[in-house]
Amino acid sequence: YILMRVLAIIPARGGSKGVPGKNIKLLSGKPLIEYTTEVALQSKLLTKVLVSSDDDKIIEVAKNTGVEVPFKRPSNLSEDATPTLPVIKHALAYYKNIGEEFDAVCLLQTTSPFRTVEFLDQALEKFITSNTDSLVSVKEVPHEFNPHWTFKLNEQGNLKIATGENEIITRRQDLPKAYHRDGSIYITKTSVLVTQKSLYGNSIAYIENSNNEHVNIDTIDDWSKAEIVVNKMQR
Repeated sequence: YILMRVLAIIPARGGSKGVPGKNIKLLSGKPLIEYTTEVALQSKLLTKVLVSSDDDKIIEVAKNTGVEVPFKRPSNLSEDATPTLPVIKHALAYYKNIGEEFDAVCLLQTTSPFRTVEFLDQALEKFITSNTDSLVSVKEVPHEFNPHWTFKLNEQGNLKIATGENEIITRRQDLPKAYHRDGSIYITKTSVLVTQKSLYGNSIAYIENSNNEHVNIDTIDDWSKAEIVVNKMQR
């Protein structure tokens, strides 16, 4: 491979609304954040792994999992509405300050506890060899939600096909494949993050997550689903 310096950032702020305290809430006896730190630390292609948090308890739990927490994130970057980009740029600036630079950033959210090391390294490999601005992990959209079969409202409040076509594709077999982000892996070139202020840039590679056990934890319902998955995996 081309040697690429990749910084993995695991964002974990304190005040989560959907599932209170979710980052360190125990999922089958293990803090949620540990599912992500464990996989990231085993990756062969990540140069450095860090947790970015504003919360002392989370920082303590994260450090116990063996991951670096070199700073405490400022509270103005830890609000409900704080987008991800400033959090990433803050971490990059911290390292630049101490003379460390990275070619790319891999964002790993704690809300996807079931990604595997194999999947992460495949994603990194694909990104390194694809020479795109970014790579996103995706799942295929079920045909009934395919954009060619979904509708938006027009000015009159009536339906129009979401893709802008006049005629609907009638056969399922003729639908082009469509994908949605599964939330588990985002990789972006540092130059794109800094100059285009974008997680995606102009060219986006993808890796398809065919793991049926995938859960993206945003609500208490999702948490219950995750508990069912963990119990199945441990049998």
